[in-house]
Amino acid sequence: MYFWGMQSDKETTTISNDTSNLKEKTAKGMFWGGMNNLVQQAIGMVFGIILGRLLNPDDYGLLAMIMVVSLIATALQNSGFTVGIINIKQPTHKDFNAVFWFNIIMATGLYILLFALSPLIADYYNEPRLVALCRYSFLSIILSGLGTAQAAYLTKNMQVKAMAKTGMTAIVLSSITGVTMAYLGHGYWSLATQSLVFIGVNSLLLWHYSDWRPTLAWDFSPIRSMFRFSVKILATNIINHANNNILNILLGKYFSPAATGYYNQAYQWNFKLFSLVQGMVLQVVQPMLVSLRDEPSRQLSALRKMVRFTAFITCPLLLGFGMVAHEFISITITDKWLPAADLIQILCYGGAVLPLHTILSYSVISKGRSDINFWCTISLGLAELIIMVLIWPWGIKTMVVAYTIINILWLFVWHFFVHRLTGYRLWHLIIDVTPFALISFMVMTICSLVTASISNQPLLLAVRIVLSASIYFAIMKILHVRILNECIVFIKSKLNRQ
Repeated sequence: MYFWGMQSDKETTTISNDTSNLKEKTAKGMFWGGMNNLVQQAIGMVFGIILGRLLNPDDYGLLAMIMVVSLIATALQNSGFTVGIINIKQPTHKDFNAVFWFNIIMATGLYILLFALSPLIADYYNEPRLVALCRYSFLSIILSGLGTAQAAYLTKNMQVKAMAKTGMTAIVLSSITGVTMAYLGHGYWSLATQSLVFIGVNSLLLWHYSDWRPTLAWDFSPIRSMFRFSVKILATNIINHANNNILNILLGKYFSPAATGYYNQAYQWNFKLFSLVQGMVLQVVQPMLVSLRDEPSRQLSALRKMVRFTAFITCPLLLGFGMVAHEFISITITDKWLPAADLIQILCYGGAVLPLHTILSYSVISKGRSDINFWCTISLGLAELIIMVLIWPWGIKTMVVAYTIINILWLFVWHFFVHRLTGYRLWHLIIDVTPFALISFMVMTICSLVTASISNQPLLLAVRIVLSASIYFAIMKILHVRILNECIVFIKSKLNRQ
C-alpha cells in the first residue's frame, strides 16, 4: 500500500507507467470496440432496411417467438465460465481448456434436447411452422460453443482489434446471405440462416485470431473451482435474456405473429443503437475493473469515467432516434412498418439507460459479487413478468411503456449495490448522467418544434439529424465537457499515426 508523500521515484514511475498502459489499452479497446460496433450496426442497418422491405412482420414474428429459447440455451452452454475466466487475474491453459470442452459437451446435449422439445415449443404458440424452424435455428448453439473459449481468451487479453475484425467480417457475410435468401423468396428461413452464418463465421475467425488452442487432456477441476461464481453468472444471463425478450414471449402467446413482428422490429432498431455504445465499453469494462480491483480509488474513477462517456453518447443517440423514428421507418422500410415507429419512440428512453445497467452490473461482478448480480437481475425479471402478465389486456403500447419505465427505475437499484461495493454515491451518478440526459432532451425538443413545418420526409429526416447533432456538439464545446475533449484528442492522435 502506498501512502501520500512516501513513494519512491521508482515506485511512482512504475505506477505512472501502469496507469498509462492501462489507459492506452482501454482507449484502444474502446476505439476498436466502437469501430466494430459502428461497422456492424451500420451494415446491420443497411441490410436490415433491405430485409424489412423484402419480408413481412409475420416473418420477423416467428423468429422473435423462439429467439429467447436459443439465447437461453447458448447461455446454458456457456454456463458463465467465460466471464469466470475473465474475472481470474491470470488464467492458465488448464482453465481455458476445461471451459472449451465443457462448452462443447453442453452445446451438443442441449441441441439434442431442444430438437426433441421443438414440438412443445410450437404447441405453446399454436404455430406448427416452428417445429422445423426451431430444429434449424438451434444449430447456433453448437456453432457458438466452438468459439466461446477463444472469445474469452481474446477478451481477457483485451485483443479487441482482432474481435472487431471477426465481428465485421461475420456481419458482412451473414447479411449478404440473409438478403440473398429473402430476395429468392425464402421468408423467415432467410433470417434464421443469417443468424447461423454470423455465428459460424464468427466462431471460425475467433479460432484464426486466437493464439490459444485446446488439448485432449480433459481436466474439469477448474470448472469446479469456478462453479460458485459462474453458476450465478449463468443464472443471471438466462434471466437477462428472458427479461429482454419477455414481450416477444407474451406477444407471441397472446397476440398475432404480425404484432410480435412490429414490436421485434422496433426492439431491433433500438437494440442496434444502444448496443453500438454498449459493445464499445463491454469488451474493456470488466478486464479494466478487474485489473484495478486492488486499487479502489482508481477503480471508482475509471467507473465514473465509463458512466459519463456512455451517457454522453447514448442520451443524444437514442433520444435523437426517437425524434426521427417515423420519418426513418417510413423512408427506409416503408409505411407497412409504421406501427413499429410508435414503439421505437417509447423504447428509446429505456435504451438510453441499458448500457449503464451493463456497466454497473460489471462493476458488481468485478468485485466478485456474482450473487448480487444474480439477485438484482432476477428481481428485475420477476417485476417485469408480473407487471406484463397483469397489464397485457390493455394492449401492446401499455406493455412497452411499463417495460421502459421499469428499466429506467432499475438503474437506481443497480446503483444501490454499486454504492455499497465501491462508494459510488447517488449524487455522483446524477451529475455523471443527468446533464447529458437533460441537454439531449432539450435539444431534441427544440429540433422537433423548429422543423415541424417541413413536410418533405427525406428533407425533414436530414435536417433533424444535422441540426440536433450540431446543437448538441456546440453545447458540449461551450460547456467545455471533458469527455468530448478527450474523445477529440484521441481521434486526432489516431489520425496522426496513419
